[in-house]
Amino acid sequence: MSDRESRPRTECDPADSTVTVRVRDVNTDSDRVTDLDVERGTVLRDALLDAGLSPYARLTKRVNCGGRGLCATCGVRVRSGEPTPDHWHDGLAARFGYPRLSCQVRVDEPMTVELVEKVVWGGRE
Repeated sequence: MSDRESRPRTECDPADSTVTVRVRDVNTDSDRVTDLDVERGTVLRDALLDAGLSPYARLTKRVNCGGRGLCATCGVRVRSGEPTPDHWHDGLAARFGYPRLSCQVRVDEPMTVELVEKVVWGGRE
């Protein structure tokens, strides 16, 4: 069973079951923007991976914690619609300007996120 299959999804009213997540990939020449329709309660990391938009660098695509919030390699910048922080890393992110861990962000409202450059981990492809 994959990490995504083992994570519970939140039950919601079918009329309001999806929200839009706008994803900006600032690492491309065209500054590509993709809109995703995401079920409320979905983990942001899972939504990105399902859409073929990896939050990981070249070297961390295979070597990461699998969404457990331990390795800090799936960081994204939340530009609007930022959810309330509830993970220990979120406090550091707010204080020092670090990206949020996409594996610890649940999509409950529309949001805009940026896929950030991963200089330390070999850059994004």
